[in-house]
Amino acid sequence: MTSRTTSAGPAAVPAPRTRPRALRLPGPGRTLSVRWDPRATAVGLLLALAAAVVGVWSLTTGDFHVPVPDVLKVLAGDGPPAADYIVGELRLPRLLTALLVGAALGLSGALFQTVARNPLGSPDVIGFTVGSATGALVTILVLGAGAASVAVGSVIGCAITSAAVYLLAWRGGAAGYRLILVGIGVSSLLTAANAYLIARASFNDAQSAQVWLTGSLNGRGWEHVWTIVATLAVLGPAAVALGRPLRMLEMGEDTAAALGVPVERVTSGALVVGVGLTALSTAVAGPVPFVALVAPQVVRRLTRATGPNLLAATVMGALLLAVSDLAAQRMLAPTQLPVGVLTGVVGGCYLVWVLARQWRTGRG
Repeated sequence: MTSRTTSAGPAAVPAPRTRPRALRLPGPGRTLSVRWDPRATAVGLLLALAAAVVGVWSLTTGDFHVPVPDVLKVLAGDGPPAADYIVGELRLPRLLTALLVGAALGLSGALFQTVARNPLGSPDVIGFTVGSATGALVTILVLGAGAASVAVGSVIGCAITSAAVYLLAWRGGAAGYRLILVGIGVSSLLTAANAYLIARASFNDAQSAQVWLTGSLNGRGWEHVWTIVATLAVLGPAAVALGRPLRMLEMGEDTAAALGVPVERVTSGALVVGVGLTALSTAVAGPVPFVALVAPQVVRRLTRATGPNLLAATVMGALLLAVSDLAAQRMLAPTQLPVGVLTGVVGGCYLVWVLARQWRTGRG
């Protein structure tokens, strides 16, 4: 079977090469058929296993080494006092925040790229992440509100930005290329606004805000974990429910509508869910770049499966951010880098690789 690219742009990915299968389960009075893809399932399981290995490794390493058996005892609730404090109170909340924020970003990236039908349709490219950061900065630097209000400001900023981008891109429908071009323009304006807010702030506020704008997991505790857990618990099932109509939407709006898919309702629902995931992830960890852009594309290259690959993209996002945070902690130890620096390097290297690969194959 020949290979082709599915989307225009520098980050186009190969066309799917695998066929899903139907798993038939016996049920009362009828047979239940579940659609699944063996390769996508295997990739998802391997990514989950890799995330677990990275997680255990990050819990053992640091200025105070904790052996793996002690880590497992802490996770079982029966660890030594010193290990219980270091792992349970310092390292585990940060690790879970990294995994859950990465999962939320990977899921939101898969939703946005499917709606835009373009691999550049990522929340950090089309301005939603920057808008979320603007709302948080206004809350902190202008209104002088506390940390508890950052999430509210982040959600409001992301919601206003997404509504503005969607309305400005609307011409009888929000076509993918218009959504991306308008989003890039809005992102540039908001980046300038963020720079102005930091320039007029006091030195201490500007310094802390600049670190937050890079994307950081330093000092994250259980309150941040519960925030993102609640986010995924509410929006995750909604995203999974949108998986099937979004898969049909990839065939084109006219074809999907002919098959009975409520196109505008599905598109709006995916945008609302993606905005919520992006906003609350940004409120917890700051605007972490490139995870939402890279995770869905890497997953599609690995699985070669049709559809948005929501679950696999979620696991890939968790793995990417966990690995990046571990590198941010240990590369220049005892100095800890903001995790956004590492994800920026990973994303930049990925885009360079894609462009070089397309140039070698004559598609650049």
